[in-house]
Amino acid sequence: MQILVTGGAGFIGGHLAERFVADGHDVVVLDNFDPFYAREIKEHTVEICRDTAADGDGSYELVEGDVRDADLVAELVAEADYVYHEAAQAGVRRSVENPRKYDAVNVDGTLNVLDAAREHGIERVVVASSSSVYGKPISLPYDEEDPTMPVSPYGASKLAQERYTCAYANCYDLPAVALRYFTVYGPRMRPNMAISNFVSRAINDEAPVVYGDGSQIRDFTYIEDIVEANVRLLSTDAADGEAVNIGSNGTIEIKTLAEEIRDQLAPELELEYAERHDADAEATHADVSKAAALLGYEPSTSIREGVSKFVEWYRANREWYEPLVRES
Repeated sequence: MQILVTGGAGFIGGHLAERFVADGHDVVVLDNFDPFYAREIKEHTVEICRDTAADGDGSYELVEGDVRDADLVAELVAEADYVYHEAAQAGVRRSVENPRKYDAVNVDGTLNVLDAAREHGIERVVVASSSSVYGKPISLPYDEEDPTMPVSPYGASKLAQERYTCAYANCYDLPAVALRYFTVYGPRMRPNMAISNFVSRAINDEAPVVYGDGSQIRDFTYIEDIVEANVRLLSTDAADGEAVNIGSNGTIEIKTLAEEIRDQLAPELELEYAERHDADAEATHADVSKAAALLGYEPSTSIREGVSKFVEWYRANREWYEPLVRES
């Protein structure tokens, strides 16, 4: 089958594209190579996908373009069976500086995808949402019936994105699902994320820097679990019209995470602390029982296992990846 992955040169989209190609599907990737983080990471992803296609039965095509281009989106969607909409303007903190860009990309871009999918009778649209839609926690873990009160323009744009997705499913009978990702990490992750920064500093004998007092709680989800949840939507309609949490089913304090990475790589170091940003979430923790019921989803990688995998990958790719983390 033919699968369109928007944002398919990015972190999550790139891993999806790689998996779909490896499974023998024909994949078209749309990505605008936004400079939010280094283009080199996306170029490595594209190279991996092309190599995967060359070694198997799937095919891979890259289209450099923008989801805000409605005509281009319609052209690509018309040729697809499934659409995985991963393209987004990322970054909670930067959304505070430029909220209108987040609306233009995350909301209008999504409407372009949904309109094209409705017109061309797509088998399913899977839209990437975020745990940022919840905002300040009232109780943990979050389930999908909890209030959504985002505290950043990024979170507000992701909430609008998923509400449109579910509304199109209801009004137009469009098979569409919104997956609420909880802090995804793993190989080729954005270099400005906490785990990549902690690893980079510790491996270079520099103290990991924790923002705030480190008591913030995060549900970190390993990329392989995210991919598995998405793949299941190729073969089931059970989640159509729904927003569904995709997390790890476990949490860790940021301070504890920094300590564990420090202890693994440079145990003699002391942690450093810096001022916390107001837009950062206090806590995230996913109740994944809905994903389990609808998709048979069961996260398989604990944070400690995932960090060990990432450290191993970091060491193997340090030459090209580390300079990009250091610049972020």
